[in-house]
Amino acid sequence: MKPTFFRYGLLAVGVLLSYVVTIAQTAQNPVVFADVPDMAMIRVGNTYYMSSTTMHLSPGLPIMKSNDLVNWQMVGYAYDTLANVDALNLTNGKSTYGRGSWASSLRYHKGTYYVTTFAQTTGKTYIYTTKNIEKGPWKEVSFKPSYHDHSLFFDDDGRTYLIYGAGKLRIVELTPDASGVKPGTTEQVLIENASTPSGTGGGLPAEGSQLFKIKGKYYLFNISWPKGGMRTVIIHRADKLTGPWEGRIGLQDLGVAQGGLIDTPDGKWYAYLFRDFGGVGRIPYLVPVKWEDGWPVLGETGKVPQTLNLPAGKGLIPGLVNSDEFTRKKGDPALPLVWQWNHNPDNSLWSVTERKGYLRLKTGRTDTSFVMARNTLTQRTIGPECSGATLLDVSNLKEGDFAGLCLLQKNYGLVGVKVANGSRSIVMVSASSGKPVEVQRVPLGQKTVYLKADCDFRDRADTAQFFYSLDGNVWTPIGEPLKMPYTIPHFMGYRFGLFNYATQQTGGFADFDYFRIVATRSQSATN
Repeated sequence: MKPTFFRYGLLAVGVLLSYVVTIAQTAQNPVVFADVPDMAMIRVGNTYYMSSTTMHLSPGLPIMKSNDLVNWQMVGYAYDTLANVDALNLTNGKSTYGRGSWASSLRYHKGTYYVTTFAQTTGKTYIYTTKNIEKGPWKEVSFKPSYHDHSLFFDDDGRTYLIYGAGKLRIVELTPDASGVKPGTTEQVLIENASTPSGTGGGLPAEGSQLFKIKGKYYLFNISWPKGGMRTVIIHRADKLTGPWEGRIGLQDLGVAQGGLIDTPDGKWYAYLFRDFGGVGRIPYLVPVKWEDGWPVLGETGKVPQTLNLPAGKGLIPGLVNSDEFTRKKGDPALPLVWQWNHNPDNSLWSVTERKGYLRLKTGRTDTSFVMARNTLTQRTIGPECSGATLLDVSNLKEGDFAGLCLLQKNYGLVGVKVANGSRSIVMVSASSGKPVEVQRVPLGQKTVYLKADCDFRDRADTAQFFYSLDGNVWTPIGEPLKMPYTIPHFMGYRFGLFNYATQQTGGFADFDYFRIVATRSQSATN
């Protein structure tokens, strides 16, 4: 007979292993450790679809798909270009950082998919429709005004509405097909002060409306941010759309808020919400929901759980971000869906066919700053750690050109090659202070260079380090660590980007051999 302490020791090891295996086989919060804010979500049969904010990026209004609420992949965008105006085109000194298209609403009604958004940039509300959400095509209608943070709602009586606003929430009736405001209708106040359940003493007023009808009752989700408090879920309930509405705090934990309700085919309920998480952006969480006395009760004893009774996440690569070798077979799209341009691109100045296996970025004008340069091609950074790398051919840069790899936000960082006085140099630029500063310059005596950026979002470290290599094996840090704060002027998590712009003359071009992203920081860097 073995000693008692040995038997208990084996039992303890078994319990620990069982716990580790269970954790590995279940979903973890956040379910998406990347910038996917202002989500709207629907389930059609066994398939979930989600839309999100993309603001100044093009194409915009992304559509994502999942079979389990945890593992998501891009399937398309509602539009290629929101509008052809200076602010979206980065022309005549104008930009729309932090604006563009904001929070969307996603619905499926009588065989048609609807996804809507609004834009301060244009002053309009946009309605996109399709019969095939995964393949399109999407039809667009737009009208004034820009209805802030609206929720599209099809009621059972055939009438269609938008609920919108901040603090004082309003409702306006649309035509049955949601193609515009119903003629002769007037906007009505739905709730005089939706912030009341969380207190009215300053802070962010209730906004982010998402309306649902469940078992004959109306449920309106909003976010507020009480002064001195945290982002808070507010839920209002009514028997009639016109009210009266009664409200309560739905969740107040970790600042996880703004979103709505989704059910599974087997009858489970979740709230999809997001959390501000520093430089990586606003990241999605799922919170289990129970129903008590006709109210959705969010969380586990009011808290956001770390684990969920859902399948484990398989990572964000390749579903939401991915490497790209820039090789294209016949019939392939020019760019995979993981890519978005910073503002509207000039499509005459980029190519993946002029040199096989390369992305070519050409200059067509001169610019005085990186953030005003067109045709920076971007995709999300991901947490808790990630690394993005590229191989750049600078043979055809002209005097004054600057091309390379960036981490894009207001306080951006760049590593790339500049041409000055006929010579090429590897340069690291940091805008950590709010203004761009050249931190380090290294002469480059060859035509190709490897560039890399490592990002650390663990515990909101929000730092990055840039590197270069002459052979792809030995990596040398350049410049200084970049601090990556989330800033409201750009209102977006940091994004990897490939860029090339001219400061003196046009006609040069840069060739990028690949972009490779991994969900860890590199370990091969040397001083």
